Amino acid sequence: MSLNFDAQAALGFVVSQTTHIEREVNETVYPDIQYPALIPVDTSGHPWAQTVTYYSSDKFGKADWINGNASDVPLAGTERAKHQTSVHMAAIGYGWGYEDINHAMMLSINLQADDAVAARRAYEEMVDGVALNGDATKGFQGLINNSGVTAASATNGGWGAATEDQILQDVNDVILAVATDTAYTSMADTLLLPYPKLNFLATNRLGDTQMTILEFLRRNNTYTAMTGQQLTIRAVRGLETAGAGGTNRKIAYRRNPQVLKMHIPMPHRFLPVYQDGPLSWIVPGVFRLGGLDIRRPKEVRYGDGI
Repeated sequence: MSLNFDAQAALGFVVSQTTHIEREVNETVYPDIQYPALIPVDTSGHPWAQTVTYYSSDKFGKADWINGNASDVPLAGTERAKHQTSVHMAAIGYGWGYEDINHAMMLSINLQADDAVAARRAYEEMVDGVALNGDATKGFQGLINNSGVTAASATNGGWGAATEDQILQDVNDVILAVATDTAYTSMADTLLLPYPKLNFLATNRLGDTQMTILEFLRRNNTYTAMTGQQLTIRAVRGLETAGAGGTNRKIAYRRNPQVLKMHIPMPHRFLPVYQDGPLSWIVPGVFRLGGLDIRRPKEVRYGDGI
């Protein structure tokens, strides 16, 4: 290869490399990113929408006996409230330097995708943080600290010294709270716990049996008893201090887009590469977030002090 560096040839080489790099990035899985498994994600909004509008609703009405000739028929209806959440722009990209490109061109090898993977990872981490913890600078609230969700102290609490029966009662109480708040029209199907508490359940046996408390809980809980379906139990970062007074918090909710939804009108995308200086080439990456909407707060419940 000539010792004279051809900027146009370098640009062409870099452009040709981005296709296989972006394919590798899109195929990468980040198993410790939590929000996709916990929160339904909505990408249907227009990528350049300034706000996302949604409606929360609550049903009212009760059937009753009437006279066969009555004119005062009981009526049912739905109370709807309009909400809007702003959509904000964010960015993370990657790039290469003069030496990296020349080395790859000389050896006819592919440019490394490590920085592109790091950029996508940074995007996923930011979305994960906004989904779970919100972002005060944009007015976003997260799943673990939403002011619209009812928070109550656990009936027993203090799981480190509590009996197995007391722990099971605390869990079933928070699951049942969703059912009672919705007149048994909805059931919490997901339980989130702090990592230390889930570890405690998974490593302590139930009495003198060979079954852990966690195994027993998966089989014997209010949701499973009422529906025959398995309760999803997950550990989530940040719950160790999310409760009142910095205490441990558990969350029970129905994982359904009708209940909560993460708005990402524009998921992360890489833009065309460009030369931003005499010795560097950049691939910008942009995305737009609308934050988390808890559309039916009664179907989410916090239990503090476990």
